[in-house]
Amino acid sequence: MKLRIILWTFLFFAFLGCRKSKNHPVPSVATDVTIDINLPSYNALTGVGGWAYVTGGSKGIIVYRRADADFIAFDRHSPADPNGSCSQPLYPSQDNFLQLIDSCNNAVFSLYDGSPIKNSDFGLRQFQTAWNGSNLLRIFN
Repeated sequence: MKLRIILWTFLFFAFLGCRKSKNHPVPSVATDVTIDINLPSYNALTGVGGWAYVTGGSKGIIVYRRADADFIAFDRHSPADPNGSCSQPLYPSQDNFLQLIDSCNNAVFSLYDGSPIKNSDFGLRQFQTAWNGSNLLRIFN
């Protein structure tokens, strides 16, 4: 009986802890886009370390090629700007292209994994990617 009370108490507080998590400030916009990385506008993605902008998401998408078969895609809407009032979407830093800059809120994010580096409690909203191994990259949520 004592064990049952302890277990129920634990589950109750665990449930409350999960409910207190904050919602991501960037809206989730339904996205399903397939791009051909051999096209001139996405040609930078043919090599590891390349990045490109893609239409979609809340304020556009940035795709980064981390490895031969590893692409990562993020919404360019900064979590530090939940209302989307900044006219400039996130963009790579001139000093370090692996850092995305929010010029309105002085926030910085990692292009490699979307984590916040400065002035944000949230990381970037990420999209799933699927690559056909040749030239087509699907970006979706």
